[in-house]
Amino acid sequence: MGAPRSGRGFAAFCAAALVLGMTGTGTPAFAQKKGEAKKEAAAPAAAPAEKQSAWVKLCESTKVAKPLKPDAMPDAKPEVEEKKICLTHHERLDGNTGMVLVSAAIREVEGQDKKSLMVMVPLGMAIPPGVRAAVYSTDQWAKASKNEKIDESQLKPMTLKYSLCHPAGCTAEIDAEPELIDQMKKGGGLMVLALNAAAQPIGFPVPLTGFTTAYDGPPVDNEQYAKARGELMKQIRERQAKMIEKMKEEQKAKADAAQLLDPPPGGEKKK
Repeated sequence: MGAPRSGRGFAAFCAAALVLGMTGTGTPAFAQKKGEAKKEAAAPAAAPAEKQSAWVKLCESTKVAKPLKPDAMPDAKPEVEEKKICLTHHERLDGNTGMVLVSAAIREVEGQDKKSLMVMVPLGMAIPPGVRAAVYSTDQWAKASKNEKIDESQLKPMTLKYSLCHPAGCTAEIDAEPELIDQMKKGGGLMVLALNAAAQPIGFPVPLTGFTTAYDGPPVDNEQYAKARGELMKQIRERQAKMIEKMKEEQKAKADAAQLLDPPPGGEKKK
């Protein structure tokens, strides 16, 4: 996922942290294709019940390799130190399958001024073009959610380059300058655009409701959040089981109806 380069442990942490959060809050109308109706997972509580946030901050300490000195021997092994890494992120899942629809995060590494904006989209996107994204103001986001035209010349689009693909999706990132974070704090939403394999642009809207509270506030308790996530995934699995059972019942009903109308050779139509 880009700097700092600390091996598999860091990459695994970032990938896992991005897969932790889930939300179905305030998804604009343009997120859905015509005629498509998807259930989306509700977010585990990341704030008091009266003001739950679609964004959440997760922090974890991990071992990071120190950069080697210029005069280091070729076979020198880098020293390892422990750093706290925080992700303030938002993620939306398909409530029927648990698959990631889109996620976005600001990554902060202890002791480093540089922050990163990371966006994860589903597998199957064209890699070379990267991902395009722009922060919409609250007024622009409200118009876009109603499929009303907005003045795109007022947007400040940015290009994120893919840095990592894993089973949950592909992550693209860019340096998050103070100006970008300020835009996100004041904005209504982040629109993410990626090209699929057929070179068709796919829009992934990310509401910014709750971003400031999560970014400026303390991290959530990882154990409590993991428990909430587990409950949500349990609900999704139960929903999947019901859908499979319903599908089996419908298939059986169709087979029974077909046999009534057209019995097998040597058989008789059921009365």
